[in-house]
Amino acid sequence: MAKILIVDDDATICCILAEEIKFLGHEARTSFTLREGREMAVSGHFDVVFLDVRLPDGNGLDILPAIYSSEDAPEVIIMTGTGDADGAEMAIKSGAWDYIEKPSSLKQMTLPLLRALEYRKARLTSRTATVMNMEGIIGSSPQMQVCYDLLAQSVNSDANTLITGETGTGKEVFALAVHRNSRRAKHEFVVVDCGAMTETLVESALFGHEKGAFTGAEKQRVGLLKHADGGTVFLDEVGELPLSIQRSLLRALQERRFRPVGSDRETESNFRLIAATNRDLDDMAKQGLFREDLLHRLRSLAIHLPPLREREGDVRDLATHFVAVLCDRYKIKTKGVSPDFLDALGLYPWPGNVRELRHILEETVARSLDVSVLYRENLPAKVRIGVARASFPRAEDGLEDGPGPTAAKPEGRSLSTFKDYMRQSEERYLEELIRLSKGNIKEACNLSGMSRSKIYLLLKTFRKSLYD
Repeated sequence: MAKILIVDDDATICCILAEEIKFLGHEARTSFTLREGREMAVSGHFDVVFLDVRLPDGNGLDILPAIYSSEDAPEVIIMTGTGDADGAEMAIKSGAWDYIEKPSSLKQMTLPLLRALEYRKARLTSRTATVMNMEGIIGSSPQMQVCYDLLAQSVNSDANTLITGETGTGKEVFALAVHRNSRRAKHEFVVVDCGAMTETLVESALFGHEKGAFTGAEKQRVGLLKHADGGTVFLDEVGELPLSIQRSLLRALQERRFRPVGSDRETESNFRLIAATNRDLDDMAKQGLFREDLLHRLRSLAIHLPPLREREGDVRDLATHFVAVLCDRYKIKTKGVSPDFLDALGLYPWPGNVRELRHILEETVARSLDVSVLYRENLPAKVRIGVARASFPRAEDGLEDGPGPTAAKPEGRSLSTFKDYMRQSEERYLEELIRLSKGNIKEACNLSGMSRSKIYLLLKTFRKSLYD
């Protein structure tokens, strides 16, 4: 029997979903507020949490870090408003297992639950005590936990892997982690910077060439795909590959065979490919700038690295780590970091992500060799200005425009029909009844004096879509 938590301010939805969960043989608990839901989710050892996005006291997505920080964190199913594509996207990016739209039928609400429980059982059963080499990778945010799960999948596979993310998010570090923890770790990890070479150089670098194959080819060259035989090839900025090379690369990935430039014979290589890009390859494929068949081949497994600004709490961990590493490099005593120093780093948006953070800290440490504790004032002016700007309301937030016009009050209103009035009263009574009974049908019957069938009839009347 699994333990399920439902966090939603709609008492009717809580009640109906809880009853269905109990019918399926599981335990169900409900909460109508974000605060209570957070406390229950963190301390209740639940298997699955249904979490509404819009709650009276906050956004449900805000408590995901707390939920995922607990041991054996539950799977989370986000409930969003109908047609709220942004809410669905945010749910997935925040590490949620799945999302459903409200209102939905019982089948649409319980099917993700059954799948989540099946997935959780398989995940916990297959969990091993294997410790991966995570050198250079710092962070414990929910967004990074998702990346770690994908990293583990890639390590245990030999499939081509595509790593995406903004510049500076650590794509090469992740690629190296995949290689180091794979069965190919004892062989070469070969890096190819696709954005730094011309079309001729990329072709020669990847596949090799024969002596005299083109002007300047004074001797034979073995290609990097061959150098990576038994190991891993990392194609950095793969979106920069010319279309003509993409076709040759696709064949090499399919056959693990390729022809060096100027050669009449093919050569073989047992390499694994990891590619990375900060570009939208799907959009490029639609524009004809990237081969769709190659994209599918590259993306057998995919890892998307979140920008640093979306990784809650990771800036502090990264800053502490980098300061210690830099002090060791400069052969000086490890510096302390003040709370206001870390607060400032947390407020800065970090457009250059982890790479920019490291460069800023390197500059800060180099300019502060004679101080034992780093304060906000030790940071470069660029960062302090960025933090200062972030503390002021933005014009687009509507906070600088003053109060908006007051809506005109109608001089009078028409009287509703008695039937409509009674219907509205019944609905309000039902909602209050379920809130007081905390979704327990037996208690609701005792409080109201109504039969179970009468209550279900009212639920069906006012939430008809739940039974479609």
